[in-house]
Amino acid sequence: MTDAPKHRFYGRRKGRPLRPTRQSLLDTMLPALSMPEGEGPFEPASLFDPAPREVWLEIGFGNGEHLVWQADANPDVGIIGAEPFLSGVGRLLSYLDERPRPNVRIHADDVRPLLDRLTPGSLSRVFILFADPWPKTRHHERRIVSTATLDRLAVLMRDGAELRLATDDMGYLRWMLEHTLRHPAFEWTARRPGDWRERPADWPPTRYEQKAITGRKPIYLSFVRRPR
Repeated sequence: MTDAPKHRFYGRRKGRPLRPTRQSLLDTMLPALSMPEGEGPFEPASLFDPAPREVWLEIGFGNGEHLVWQADANPDVGIIGAEPFLSGVGRLLSYLDERPRPNVRIHADDVRPLLDRLTPGSLSRVFILFADPWPKTRHHERRIVSTATLDRLAVLMRDGAELRLATDDMGYLRWMLEHTLRHPAFEWTARRPGDWRERPADWPPTRYEQKAITGRKPIYLSFVRRPR
């Protein structure tokens, strides 16, 4: 049995009361899209029918705009979205209610117990976009980009898999670079300043990014899983 994580990397799970329609989606639609029950390991590709070409994971999908875009652009890829904030989960469900995306599954909770259950080498891409930077020093242990998370992702990501990170917080940027550059499993792909200053064509903006971009400059980082 996996112990519960000691520190949360997110704040509250609930904000204002959900609209009745979104609460209804949480009650009726979410169970069918959620991870299998139990504590044992499972192969994430088994969640999808037909079997996907690859499985990707987005950690902290916010309101789901990026996840939905990727699902539409890559219908042969299975995408798992993890998000503990129920308002964001409800918003993603509303997108899926408007138009079903059979290649999307949802983990509406802390992602770390899920990471403990996925089989090694099962992920081909992982997104951690604009995660909470937890700027106060006493809260740095809550940051999702950490040695422990990278260690687990190194197990779950196949050779050559891509890890995408983004932030508009310079303190968190330094933190992410410090942890990823010293990790033996990951290699930064940047070769010129534009590689981190310019958003790639297959990296759509999130609602958070569009709101923040007038005040701060987002940075886009891409790493690959080195061969074992």
